[in-house]
Amino acid sequence: MDVVTENNSNLPFQRLTKLLGYIVLIVAVALSVFQIWQGITSTISATYFRPVHLCWVLVLIFMHYPLVSNLHSRFYIAGRVFDLLLCVLVVLAGYRMTVFDYNDINYLFYGLSSLDMAAGIALLVLLLEGCRRTVGLVMVLIALLFLSYSMFGDLLPSAFAIKAYSLQELIQFQIFSANGVFGSALGIAATTVFIFVLFGAFLEVTGAGKFFIDLAFSIAGKYRGGPAKAAVLASAGLGSISGSAIANTVTTGSITIPMMKKLGYKPEQAAGIEAAASTGGQIMPPIMGAGAFVMAQFTGVPYSDIMFASIAPAILYFFCTLFYVHLMACKLNLQAVSRTEAVIEVMKHGAHHLIPLVLITTLLMMAYSPLLVGVAGCAAILVVAMMRKHSRINFSQFLLGMKNGALLALPISAACGAAGIIVGVVGQTGIGLQFTQFVMDFSGGHMLIALGLISVVALILGMGLPVTAAYIVLAVMAVPMLSDFGLPILTAHLIVFWLSQTSNVTPPIALAAFAGAGVANANPMRSSVEAFKLAGGLFIIPIMMAYTNIVNNQDGILLVLISVLQTLAIIIAIAIAIEGYFIKALNRVERIIACISIPLLLLNPFNLGLLGGALVLGIFLLQLRSQRVVA
Repeated sequence: MDVVTENNSNLPFQRLTKLLGYIVLIVAVALSVFQIWQGITSTISATYFRPVHLCWVLVLIFMHYPLVSNLHSRFYIAGRVFDLLLCVLVVLAGYRMTVFDYNDINYLFYGLSSLDMAAGIALLVLLLEGCRRTVGLVMVLIALLFLSYSMFGDLLPSAFAIKAYSLQELIQFQIFSANGVFGSALGIAATTVFIFVLFGAFLEVTGAGKFFIDLAFSIAGKYRGGPAKAAVLASAGLGSISGSAIANTVTTGSITIPMMKKLGYKPEQAAGIEAAASTGGQIMPPIMGAGAFVMAQFTGVPYSDIMFASIAPAILYFFCTLFYVHLMACKLNLQAVSRTEAVIEVMKHGAHHLIPLVLITTLLMMAYSPLLVGVAGCAAILVVAMMRKHSRINFSQFLLGMKNGALLALPISAACGAAGIIVGVVGQTGIGLQFTQFVMDFSGGHMLIALGLISVVALILGMGLPVTAAYIVLAVMAVPMLSDFGLPILTAHLIVFWLSQTSNVTPPIALAAFAGAGVANANPMRSSVEAFKLAGGLFIIPIMMAYTNIVNNQDGILLVLISVLQTLAIIIAIAIAIEGYFIKALNRVERIIACISIPLLLLNPFNLGLLGGALVLGIFLLQLRSQRVVA
């Protein structure tokens, strides 16, 4: 009787939750329709489109991420009422933004009206609350720290002091201009990034995601350590599409991690492999996560150029991960999977899923607008899915894709809006120049030390910020300094972009590795150590970007090729020095030689880089010869 009574008492809450679920579906699908329509027509100017997008996102956040999520809590109803009140407040503030006359410059002389001031403050507070619910408290605290610096910077010591800005000036700059919340970061999140997130959602509902995983297993599964190598290949293909290393770790990891454990990998190793591979998906063309589209906006460099420059570094990163995986498999004496599906069979079943990826890659290389390319990609997925009976989707699945695309974009838009606050404060106060000067003084003018300091800052930021937000903040602060060292603007941004990924795999807070540990039922800290080791390319390759021509082909393709070979040798040297294994176990002398070759290849002192490469080649030839003698 008590159970029946309890179920009956929860019935109104369950009905309310179901009703709100339908409302979320309608609002989310409507947002996706609105974004596609705007992407095709560009009817609304950016001045008004960005506030509309942000307000729509905030309404969806307050409905989908409730203040009180526990149905059994006595505060559930009060929490949902509060969420609805926040939605109303967002709509009212958004209305003031849409009727505001930006052509009337009187507000610059006499200040904002009381209503506009209230709307601006409300929107700023609501953005921070939406960011707290989707991204976390750390992002909010960092944004508040920068806002406090803008308002009370005159109270600091003279080395850090600035002119203090009033609340009126702050709201004018942050809300009623394109320099703060509604700057380029939110602009790119509201256009290109949203469309490509929707593209990823459609890939999932049409079964294309499963096809890529099956294809990876059919290619790599028959080799030693096959499931681990397949995990790397699958994550390379899906990581950039998902837009999140953590989401990709959980998604593909649910399939690959159990198989790796079954084959003989330790749970921590399986979790680390998946986390390192999923993180690499964010730097893999053609779709390099949200950050690459922001980079195109910041630098003014065509996305096709960014994509082309990123091909060699991305391949080197995945070679690094695959090489570690191979060494692990050899040390553990793991065998190949006894049976895998033939590549031809997988291709027969799902080759049509490759058409949208080929299409968007071609269009991006032809320098078409990424926004229109994303729209074309979404349309191509739906058309291609109709070509085969097993991939055909019905109307409910289509709505699910539209809904999931909108919901996946919520944290990105919220994070970019909050990152816009930080970018605005940096521009308003000039703190970026102070940071540049501090790092330059501390490094003594040595670029390697400066890169180390940037890596530390990137790691700290990444512990609490999404990758895209961390990249935006770091780019504003660090790129000018790297440019002072003479690096091209694209190279500087790519270095910062790569270093922004490191928090996913670096202890003590390695977010993707922790997610993989949850799937593998492994120790999180040990998993993060394994991931850090496997993702060593995230640290090595940015240094090579700074010191070689790995991303700069203006001096000729020969120099690029030499840089790639040099980086390849460093990756091999570090891997065999750590693992103590190459073709077979390294003896003490071989391991010392490998360690000596690393600084020679990395820093090229007295032009001895070639000697470092020769040492690595020598170890390989000695091991190959000794193995043949034993055989």
